[in-house]
Amino acid sequence: MLKITLVTTPKPPRFPLLRTQRLLAICLLIAQAGITVTGSIVRVTGSGLGCPTWPTCNEGSLVPVAGAAPWIHQAIEFGNRLLTFVLVALALALFISVLRAKRRKEVVYHAFAQGVGIIVQAVIGGISVLLDLQWWAVALHFLPSMILVWLAAILVVRIAEPDNGAVVPLYPAPLRWLAVGSGVSLAVVLITGTMVTGAGPHSGDEGVGMEGRLQVDIAEIAHLHAHAMYLYLGLTIGLVVALLTVSANKRALNLGWTLIGFIVLQAAIGIIQYNWGVPRWTVPVHVGLSGVVCAFTGMLYACHQSRTPVDTLTGSPEGDAKITAASV
Repeated sequence: MLKITLVTTPKPPRFPLLRTQRLLAICLLIAQAGITVTGSIVRVTGSGLGCPTWPTCNEGSLVPVAGAAPWIHQAIEFGNRLLTFVLVALALALFISVLRAKRRKEVVYHAFAQGVGIIVQAVIGGISVLLDLQWWAVALHFLPSMILVWLAAILVVRIAEPDNGAVVPLYPAPLRWLAVGSGVSLAVVLITGTMVTGAGPHSGDEGVGMEGRLQVDIAEIAHLHAHAMYLYLGLTIGLVVALLTVSANKRALNLGWTLIGFIVLQAAIGIIQYNWGVPRWTVPVHVGLSGVVCAFTGMLYACHQSRTPVDTLTGSPEGDAKITAASV
């Protein structure tokens, strides 16, 4: 009897292409900013202690327990906690992809920092719950998220640059320092913003009330926050005008104009909050725009330099060589 033996040829290993790496970086940036919005929804719905313990949701249970708290509060808080695993999955996928593609150390370090930052941020969030949402604990939970958004935005820019491209400046060094000044002023805006929130009406849980809130005149701290925003806007406008003067890279200019537009929109939301007693709907919008301006500020700073274009599949010579070897 004639026997037929089927010979299967093993498929060549697949390596993460540059566009895949960049897509993961963009998704991670969106997720980093997005989880701050869901966190703000937790705050304005009074669901911060819907899961009153950490790392469990209730004593002896990782998931919500019927009757332990209003179901809607448990669902909102537990849902927000679950989003952390989405961030972890994205950060892990990105880190593995840049490792397999043999990307340069700068990119690998940025990807690694995202994963570590997410873990640290989760712990800080748990501590804020155990401290019954003290205003300063909640502020320390929010601010690292903005740092992670800033770093994720820089990673989106850097990951698209080929490793073996020559580094070239896109605008003069003095303007880079102006971009740094814009970033520092943004940090002041964010810090004073957490203080305004800490003195405001939304404590994060209906049972907490004004206990553990920042005991300052909210009008005074709101004015301080507004002045910091004016400084941030002024420095950003100055940077964009300077970029126009030196005929800087078009991408940097587009980022700058877009950033100015978002800052003005963010300021308008803040004015609405101040004059209409912080309507609940404005809080997620304000927080979301904080992530947007933070991301664009980070990308504008990252655009002070780039790398010359190189034909590449993975972004690195070693990664391209592996693809070539696997296809032979």
